[in-house]
Amino acid sequence: MSALLEVSDLHVAYGKVEAVHGVSLAVEEGHIVTVIGPNGAGKTTLLAAIMGLLPSDGAIAYAGQSVGRVPVEQRVAQGLCLVPERRELFATMSVADNLELGAFQRYRARDRSVARTRDDVYQRFPRLAERRAQLAGTLSGGERQMLALGRALMAQPRLLLLDEPSLGLAPLIVRGIFSIIASLRADGVAILLIEQNARAALQVADYGYVLETGAVATEGASEALSRDPRVAATYLGQTAADSRTH
Repeated sequence: MSALLEVSDLHVAYGKVEAVHGVSLAVEEGHIVTVIGPNGAGKTTLLAAIMGLLPSDGAIAYAGQSVGRVPVEQRVAQGLCLVPERRELFATMSVADNLELGAFQRYRARDRSVARTRDDVYQRFPRLAERRAQLAGTLSGGERQMLALGRALMAQPRLLLLDEPSLGLAPLIVRGIFSIIASLRADGVAILLIEQNARAALQVADYGYVLETGAVATEGASEALSRDPRVAATYLGQTAADSRTH
């Protein structure tokens, strides 16, 4: 069975400078796949290319079909959604209105089940239900991340692209966000997770890729990557001896 997302030999350049060099990866239905790596490794660029926000060379297949020439809006309508690193909420609009915008394509398609999805989002994020009339710009960092995730869920994604969901959040809030990410997998949503918090990412993911200077340095099941001495030393703050005892 083919993967939900298959990226083959992807190259992405800014002018003459190539930021992503021949990356190949796959995400199976209902799985969480993480891409970890240092700042400037090309992780965000990779997600932007998969979403169609940046031109690229190589092959991107989603749900068995090439999406290389498919516009961003159509990718969203097909169930491919991005939660960007900066969250990009509409600060002067209410929580409720930000959520409604996530269902824009469904409204255009006259989908009558949007209200049910909205109820599901409020059930998953009770804090958003409490603050539904509040302006998005007045939310805390954790609440903004919840709203960004909730807005993406309003589109009923099959595959969620998450760019640094833990960025700038306190450790307790990070644990809550990763718990929500794990619950999305349990509901059948596949996730491609870009994350600098390698420890949290590998704990929640099924499979991982390590991206360094725009190329895949190593890959494997998350548990195996966590035990890899080099990955442990570079990204988990462990020595080789530590990684062998985990």
